[in-house]
Formats: sequence, C-alpha cells, structure tokens
Amino acid sequence: MAYSHGLNPGKYAALSEQACRLGRVRSRVWQQYGSVVGAGLKDRQVRDAWLADGTHHRFGVLANAWKETVRDAMADIAANREAAKVHVRQAIRRHASDPVKMKHLFTELKADRWAADPFLSRQMRRHCKRGKNRTHNQIVVRSDQHNTKVDARGRLWLAVPGLRRRQLVRIPLNTTIAPTGTLRLILRGGLVEIHYQIDAADMRTSQRPCGTRRVGVDKGYTEALTDSDGDHHGTRLGRLLTTESDHRKAKGRARAKLRSIANGAARRGDHAKAARIHRHNLGTVKRQRRRARWEATVRTETFTAVHRVVDKANTVVAEDLTKKFTGRSLLGKNTNRRLAAWTKGVTAEALKNVSERRGSALVPVNAAYTSQACHRCAALGRRGGDRLHCTRCGVVWQADVNAAINILQRASDPDIALHTPHTRVKQILQERADRHRTRLPVQDSSHHPAAESETSELLSNEQYAGSRGVDDGIGGSDRRQRQAGPGGGT
Repeated sequence: MAYSHGLNPGKYAALSEQACRLGRVRSRVWQQYGSVVGAGLKDRQVRDAWLADGTHHRFGVLANAWKETVRDAMADIAANREAAKVHVRQAIRRHASDPVKMKHLFTELKADRWAADPFLSRQMRRHCKRGKNRTHNQIVVRSDQHNTKVDARGRLWLAVPGLRRRQLVRIPLNTTIAPTGTLRLILRGGLVEIHYQIDAADMRTSQRPCGTRRVGVDKGYTEALTDSDGDHHGTRLGRLLTTESDHRKAKGRARAKLRSIANGAARRGDHAKAARIHRHNLGTVKRQRRRARWEATVRTETFTAVHRVVDKANTVVAEDLTKKFTGRSLLGKNTNRRLAAWTKGVTAEALKNVSERRGSALVPVNAAYTSQACHRCAALGRRGGDRLHCTRCGVVWQADVNAAINILQRASDPDIALHTPHTRVKQILQERADRHRTRLPVQDSSHHPAAESETSELLSNEQYAGSRGVDDGIGGSDRRQRQAGPGGGT
C-alpha cells in the first residue's frame, strides 16, 4: 500500500464524489445479480447488457471506471458463492450415497449450473445470502489508465482519471516506489490509500527456505500457534485481543451515554447541543484509525508466528476450523466478547499464504476432539485451564501441545478423514481407548505406542511446568473447547 501525502482538499472531494457514484454502481450490481439470477453470469455479459439498454448513462462516470467497478463487484459476488459452495459440498457428501450421483452434483456445482438442480438450488439459497453493498469509498483504476511522475523535489505523483474525460487527478505519494498494475484507491479520513499487487517471489520473506520436518500446529487464543514440539508462537496474541476487546467495551459504554444525552437534548429542542455532541464526541475517524493499527499489529504477530513454524517444517498439519460446532456450555459475557474477536481467519490466511510462498505444504485435518483426547491413549480427558487431565493414563498434559500432537497424528489416520462426522470421530476414539485399557491389539494403524515422540515424555505430570493462561485466567484452547463443544476450535 501507498498513501497520499499533502493531498489538496479539492482533489480529495473530487475523488470522494467519484467513489460515491461508483458505489451506486456496486449497489446496482449486487441488487440485480447477487441472487440466483446472476448464477453463471460474467462481468462482460453485465457490461454488454447495460451498454445495450442505456443503463450506463445514469452513472455519471467515465466508461472505464464503471466497467472496472462492475468487474470488481462481480468478482466479490463470485467469491461469496464460492464460500457458500464449501458448505454445499459437505451437504452433497451427506446427501448422496451413490458415487455417480455425487460426481454429477459436484460437476454441476463447479460449473455454476446449480440453479437447475432442486437440491443444489435449495442448498445454495440456504448458504449463499445475497449481500448488500456498503462500499462507497473505493475506485478501481485499470493498469493502463494511470501514470506516475517524479517532480524536481523528488516527490512521486500518481495521476488517475477523474470525472471528466482527459482530466487527471494527480495525487502526491509518500513513497518513491511507483505502484503498478490495477490499483484500488480507498478514501479514508482525508487520505487516499493506493492498494496494488506485487510478485510474492520478490518479497524478502519468500526467499527464506522452509524447514525439513513435519509439524502439527494448534490454533489458539492465548498464543497464535502451538506446535507438536512444545513451542509456542505468537504469545502476545491473547493479550492483544483481550486489551482491545476491553477497550472497546469501555468506549462503547461512554459513547452510549453521550448518545443518550444527545438524544435527550434533541427531544427538548436543543438541537445545537445534540449536533455538537455528534460532531465532537460520536465520530468514527479515531476509532477507525485505532482499529486499523490494532489489526495491523495482530496480523504482524500472526504472520511472524507462522514464519517461525515454517522455519522448521516443510509440512504443516493444521486443524480445519471451517466447520461449526454447537457449544454445550454457557460462557460469561466478557469471555464471549473476547472470543468474538478471535482472529482465526487471519491465522488461516497466514498459514496458507506463508506456506505457498516458502514452499511448505499445508495439510488440513479433522478438528473434532483434538483438544479433548489424550494423544497417548485416545481417551477423552478433563480440561482445566491449559491442562488436560487424562483419567485413563493418570497424566496431566499441556493442553495446546497435546492438541498439536493429536493434529499431527491425525494426518496419517486412516479412519478419521477431513469430513468424518464428529459423532463418528468420538466413537472411534472411544473404541481405541477401550482397546488401550484392556491392552488388546490395536486393529488400525493410526496409533502406535512405539511412535510416540519424546514430546510426550516432556509433557508428563512430573515435568509439567505450569499453566500458560491469559490475564483472565482462561487458557486459549480451554476457551475454544468450551465454546466449540466436540470440535478442536471455535
């Protein structure tokens, strides 16, 4: 990203007006083609239809601007549908027992011909809700529609099209590296953010080689990741999430009181006081800036943790937390509020991004009961903070490391696949625990006592060094387990 530096207020106002008009274009695309009607349509078809019926004359922007906005909005709709298809594929596996029928449904879903099939159409309507555009501050500029120039003082200027033909808006930038390719201009708080793509291979972190080992990782709240070697990565994550959540709670209470005072003043007819409160105390500029800084800090902490894992591993085994599990226990308001800010999406993005750039393989596994089962005997233990009490073995394990070992072992488990239902997973674990208790021969190849790593001995009750809870005394995996029920995470 690059930022504007010392931008003229008149130029910012002109760009804001253009972004507002393009926001109406986005809204029209989502309204007309965000539902079943737009299934299988491409942005070029939408563009040609609007050119034919004269819809484009209503926008009041240049042709290249609204065409790029249509393309971007259709890409967002397609991404929304692809996210829904993940749940539909799981429904197909549960619904179709015939392999031929299953293959047919998968093919129709992939080719976007799901609207003609009653089952697929019903599932897509259930999981793919038509969204509503709330983006009115973005401008997408095609790669051949902008240029850069360095002035006599060494400042870099970016020239982008305005609302009138052959009239460019020149933006001074805070960098000497010229943005290339298709640009996305985002207007926030008087500044213009210029987002552009670069080749990941050119990044310094992409030049770092990955490790040579196979490591399992458990995603958490207190720490971003805990690996099967017993190492914790991203240990500041829980403190960052808790501090920001508590700050937002206090700020929200104060803003609610001020909003109540303003509403009372407006009811009494003192509209000047209400306007002053809204103008000086209920704005969003500072709040958005703080949120942006916090999100950047969380991303840095998470990506740093993933890089440290990839430093030692050429294969990273991680739990798949896309499936939702129904919670069984009620948590307090503060705990629920803090867990709501858990950035598992950022962790998943970091694992995928860093693994691809540095040449490490990412293997997702079934997350069911990875945080509850003892990795030695497969029995379901009792959780207490960051400890897992295995009543069968009589050992107290460090919960996060135990979960990471379970995740690593599950990658080679022939009985528990990625989409095995959690009820079946529990049944398999109970059968293994019973065989271990009665010392009967193990019938499957997923659990070998001889393959237990040295980490298991380091985690025993005699060598357990203590808990690693966060400020409120609740361990990361414990919180996820209470909320997740049978799953390995929220």
